[in-house]
Amino acid sequence: MQTSVTPTHCPYCALQCGMNLTPTPGGGVEVTERADFPVNRGALCGKGRTAPALLSSRVRLTSPLVRRAGVLEPAGWDEALDRIAGGLSRTRAEHGPDACGVFGGGGLTNEKAYALGKFARVVLGTSQIDYNGRFCMSSAAAAGIKAFGLDRGLPFPLEDIPRTGCVILVGSNLAETMPPALRYLTELRENGGTLIVIDPRRTRTAEQADLHLAPRPGTDLALALGLLHLVVAEGRTDEEYIRDRTSGWEEARAAAMAHWPEQVERITGVSVPQLRETVRMFCEPSAAMVLTARGPEQQSKGTDTVGAWINLCLATGRAGRPLSGYGCLTGQGNGQGGREHGQKADQLPGYRKLTDPAARRHVAEVWGVHPDSLPGPGRSAYELLDALGTDIRSLLLMGSNPVVSAPRAAHVEERLKSLDMLVVADVVLSETAALADVVLPVTQWAEETGTTTSLEGRVLLRRRALSPPDGVRSDLDVLHELADRLGVEKGFPTDPEEVFEELRRASAGGPADYSGITYRRLAEGAGLFWPCPAQPPHDDAPGTPRLFLDRFATDDGRANFVAVGHRPIAEEPDAEYPVLLTTGRVVAQYQSGAQTRRVDELNAAAPGPFVEMHPRLAERLGALDGDTVAVVSRRGRALAPARVTTAIRPDTVFMPFHWPGEGRANTLTNPALDPTSRMPEFKACAVRVETVGPPAPGAGPVHR
Repeated sequence: MQTSVTPTHCPYCALQCGMNLTPTPGGGVEVTERADFPVNRGALCGKGRTAPALLSSRVRLTSPLVRRAGVLEPAGWDEALDRIAGGLSRTRAEHGPDACGVFGGGGLTNEKAYALGKFARVVLGTSQIDYNGRFCMSSAAAAGIKAFGLDRGLPFPLEDIPRTGCVILVGSNLAETMPPALRYLTELRENGGTLIVIDPRRTRTAEQADLHLAPRPGTDLALALGLLHLVVAEGRTDEEYIRDRTSGWEEARAAAMAHWPEQVERITGVSVPQLRETVRMFCEPSAAMVLTARGPEQQSKGTDTVGAWINLCLATGRAGRPLSGYGCLTGQGNGQGGREHGQKADQLPGYRKLTDPAARRHVAEVWGVHPDSLPGPGRSAYELLDALGTDIRSLLLMGSNPVVSAPRAAHVEERLKSLDMLVVADVVLSETAALADVVLPVTQWAEETGTTTSLEGRVLLRRRALSPPDGVRSDLDVLHELADRLGVEKGFPTDPEEVFEELRRASAGGPADYSGITYRRLAEGAGLFWPCPAQPPHDDAPGTPRLFLDRFATDDGRANFVAVGHRPIAEEPDAEYPVLLTTGRVVAQYQSGAQTRRVDELNAAAPGPFVEMHPRLAERLGALDGDTVAVVSRRGRALAPARVTTAIRPDTVFMPFHWPGEGRANTLTNPALDPTSRMPEFKACAVRVETVGPPAPGAGPVHR
């Protein structure tokens, strides 16, 4: 048993808060404060504080399960692995390698994500691999690459936020999604800076703002264009910066000038005086930032929407300068690293492009294979899930729960059921694992060592604090054993540091260069920011906390304006579906809820789904607070209690997406895809709301 305190990081969101794990008399661990880690300075939310509850054998898987006569039953590891290898072999023989699919997760460590991508391409020879991070940050990533030549969530550390002059926070509810980060916005205001929050709901975060704009869901693109129009009209552009450090301004300027403030007010519902005040607050200080999250990104025009906000930063000289810039608030624990090292459909390790011949040669040499043997890009996440049971016949899924988290979830659930073989490796029996033919119990954060990359681009070392229960193995063990059974005896080590050493070589020279990062260096400090290229013979590469101060990562060193124009969401309200639905998270639950719904304290705080609606809408429906209501879209129907509040627009309802069953919000959401990022439109679809039941006991008062 571990007897000393283990410094490590939280298993949940992309803040990757520092924490200490202290042994308890029963052989477990408890979370204690780690004040020396600069990001959270000891502060933790309820999810982080209660994370050890998931280590209990009472709530987790401790044995492989195989389906016999339609029922999942305990089995030995050899039986389970043999069954998987046999099924994958049959699929490849009968239907070809692309009939095997692989689906990863943004919570996997860098080592696991790297090994999973290598397994798909080297062992299975399939192009059909993607991960649930496609549903999170892909639009911001695509826009960042277009504008800056590089995608790293934040191009500056969080510590810069309190020292800037103004922050525009677009579509983020930090107070609930990553509570320890709220202190940066509080300190910003204490230092004399201002905060503008853009959200159709008056969230806990919006309540902290100097100015709250509540646009109609799906209109963030028009809003950004209207602000840029006013910047130009009021003479607030930085012409010297535009001339010296950017390209494409004339086209972007013309596109923005087509969006008159009065037109933008009609589209968004944000008044012209509010638009003018936003421009004044953003432009008057010498430094300012725009930070986006899922609100503007999870749209069928998410890439263009983020691009419009980047244009606002570029036009005002607010990118690639100290205390200024555009940043994306990455969501999942390793959402940043997960999209850098090969589990994304179009990428190789180091954020290399799978279509780049030089990248293929470099990675193939590290892997000991011929470049031509590597498959090309495959389907994006939703398109992969949509192809299950037809083009894709077997699926290996690690660290994801698409039955709850995917758009058009009832359809995705049916596609999963239609597979010849579904294999799920997870900590708990999630709703997706419950459909599987084979379920593998795997280790979790406190039982394994590995690296993650935070929303800052800071590479961190999670440390093993205790041994897993008997019968539980790591994902690296799983991939090693399957590779061996499928005829690849070498190249899949089980030691995470050995995997990381190979990742360093594979990433060397790529956009996300980790070659100067080692476990030893990570253990000695508070992490290292990529790119961090090796500088032999020395072992002290400094990393890059702040990007773009001298040049952007484009071929000519200039940032690119991208000319974009407003267009409506894929599914506008009509007479049959007259209301807009938007979705999001609550503070006590996380993502699909597969883990947090098993923690008693968190469930007590957030026991189930709800439908947030304005009193005007509730009155029109004849619904009281607490009444069961049905929310119906073209894809399905969900039931949940009404939560009546003035904190939301009258034309919009909100549902959190953490729950399965009849309250599953993603039964309703629209899989319409962004043409560049392939992001589904989670954040806006047309619905109707119906009252179907009486108030629950004690119901009645209007919230806020």
